[in-house]
Amino acid sequence: MSHDNGTKKPDPATLLKTAHAQGTLSAQAMTALDVVDLGAQIQAGLGVAVDDVAASEVVLVTMMPDDSGSIASAGNERAVCDGHNLVLDALAASRQAGDVFVHTRYLNGHVLYPYASLDQAVRMSGRNYDANKGTPLYDQTLVLLATVLAKSQEFAHAGVPVRTVTLIISDGADAGSQRATARDVRAVVKDMLAQEHHVVAAMGISDGTTDFHRVYAEMGIPDRWILTPGNTSSEIRRAFQVFSQSAIAISAGGAVALGGFSN
Repeated sequence: MSHDNGTKKPDPATLLKTAHAQGTLSAQAMTALDVVDLGAQIQAGLGVAVDDVAASEVVLVTMMPDDSGSIASAGNERAVCDGHNLVLDALAASRQAGDVFVHTRYLNGHVLYPYASLDQAVRMSGRNYDANKGTPLYDQTLVLLATVLAKSQEFAHAGVPVRTVTLIISDGADAGSQRATARDVRAVVKDMLAQEHHVVAAMGISDGTTDFHRVYAEMGIPDRWILTPGNTSSEIRRAFQVFSQSAIAISAGGAVALGGFSN
């Protein structure tokens, strides 16, 4: 991954305004994205310079692991780390590995690594992951999706076809969002899905009470792209495996708008 070599960093606000001007982001979605002052947070995730990418088409795989305290209290930190790393390993072993760029941002905003090639991705471990925070699900999902949109717009502007696969992970409903609502997220997800080259998926790790199909449906995520593993390490790892299989299928040219998880 290249470091700053004097090239001007793309401006996230300009990238999103261009998407709006081109009709891929509605006024409602732009208003939703304006709810949070996103510029610096998006910039932190953009990573690799488009000029340094040789691929003729790219797939952006983006993950947002939950780092709320309930993950730790349920004893699931290791399973979430293993699941994230399993996805990286599966993508790296695929024939499309050179076309895939990955980015992981924790649910409370910490960027583990910005968009990077698979060989530059950082594996999750107890050294860089401490699940002891809250669940600002709506606020941070908007940041994550805005980053996906800005990066995909950056590639598209350079004439590089791009597909995206995004996974949101939580073991509870929203608790702590300061600015965004489920409706705000829904407006952005709706526009992304209408473009037919974005997948927005979600994993709801059972806490025994939360109806994740309802929570994620309110955020606009199609039911077929929702995974609801039980609260055990094996089920969590299995859910990540299912996600990795879908990400590989999409990177191999699978129809993005169709399908869903085959679990």
